[in-house]
Parts: sequence; C-alpha cells; structure tokens
Amino acid sequence: MLTVFKREISSFLSSLIAYIVIVVFLLVTGLFMWVFPDYSLLDFGYATLDQLFIIGPWVFMFLIPAITMRFFSEEKRTGTIELLFTKPVSDLQIIMGKFLAGFALVAFAVLPTILYAVALWFLADPVGNIDTGGIIGSYIGLLLLGAVFVSIGVFASALTDNQIVAFILGLFLCFFFYSAFDSIKLLDLPVKVQLIIEQLGISAHFYALGKGVLDSRDLVYFGSLIALFVTLTKTVLESRKW
Repeated sequence: MLTVFKREISSFLSSLIAYIVIVVFLLVTGLFMWVFPDYSLLDFGYATLDQLFIIGPWVFMFLIPAITMRFFSEEKRTGTIELLFTKPVSDLQIIMGKFLAGFALVAFAVLPTILYAVALWFLADPVGNIDTGGIIGSYIGLLLLGAVFVSIGVFASALTDNQIVAFILGLFLCFFFYSAFDSIKLLDLPVKVQLIIEQLGISAHFYALGKGVLDSRDLVYFGSLIALFVTLTKTVLESRKW
C-alpha cells in the first residue's frame, strides 16, 4: 500500500496536477472569502468562515473527480493495470494506496486555508472572538467530505478506461450524495420519511459537524460511506478475474 501511495504522490508532484488543484481551490475560496462583494468576509458584520465551508464542498465536487479520474482508468487504457496487479500487494492495498494519495492532496489543499482562520482571529472584535469549536468541526467535516469524494472518484475510475467518463460519473455521484437528498426530501412525503432521506445525504452530516459537536453518528456515516465505495471498487476490480 505504501508503495502505491508513494507512486501516486510522486506522479502528482512530477506533473502539474497537484499544484493546479491546490491553486484553484485556494483561488476560488479566497475570492469568495475576501473579494466578491456579496460574500466577502470584510463586508460581514461578524467573524465567520461560513463562506469557506459553503463553497468548499462545491469546489471539491469538481476538483476531486478531476484528481481521481486517472487512478484506474489510465492504468486500464495503457495496460499497466495488469502489471500493477502482479505486484505482491492485495487489491485492497492498491485501492487504499490510491485513496490515501488522493486524500493527502485534498488535505494539502485545505491546509493553507488555516491562514483564513488566523486572519479571522485578528479581525474579530475583540481579537479571538470567534466560534473556534464550530471552525474546527467544519474543518473536520470538510476533510471527511473530501475523503468521501475521493472514495467516490476512485470507484468511478475503476468502472471505465475513459478518464472523461470517470470524471463525469464521479462528479454526478458526488453531487448526488451531497445535494440530491436535500431536494428529494422536499417532495410531499411524511415528515419522518423526509428526516430519514435528509440523513442519507452528506450535507446534513457535514453541516452538523460545523456546529462544533463531533457526533459519533456523523463520523460513522462518513466512515461507512468511504467503506462502501472502497468495497464497491474492490468488487469491480475483482470482477476482472471472472
């Protein structure tokens, strides 16, 4: 697994992929945080990083499938996947190596935004008057959301040898699990059913963490979704032996 992880990280760093992802994420979130009039933190009457955690998932929804689309589809297209599977590592180790490499890149993209929190700390009146618990919870939620999107992207990449198809499929699944359930719950359904449907979506658990309370149900949800897509990826890859 470590060998696959190092291989993917090396591939990221030897190309422009990692740098483009980090720059685009910071540029888009930075514009919304500090420049755009309707969203700029400087125009708000209170110290908050809500803009980052509102726009961040949508930026990841596009960037992460772009990162992961080549993981298995490129291996299939070039024929190197068979060579990869001849190495003394299990399918699960290969999947986890690629998953962790993708997640590491997501974490590297999020890390510089801590400067936003530092700036917010000093801009607050009085200094330090910010919701520290909520910000920490939101960061944890953003990283967990990124991990789920990576697992979805890895699964999408394993389904096809076409990177564009993998990107579109990954984008669709990320959008569906993040936003679609919020729309479905608006249908004329019993309240209990609406609540159940809402809990199936990522956004409900993401914003719950943003309240600063690490509820085990939210953590289990994210962990279960990651495990589900890792398992599905493993099933797809094992099907090559049938």
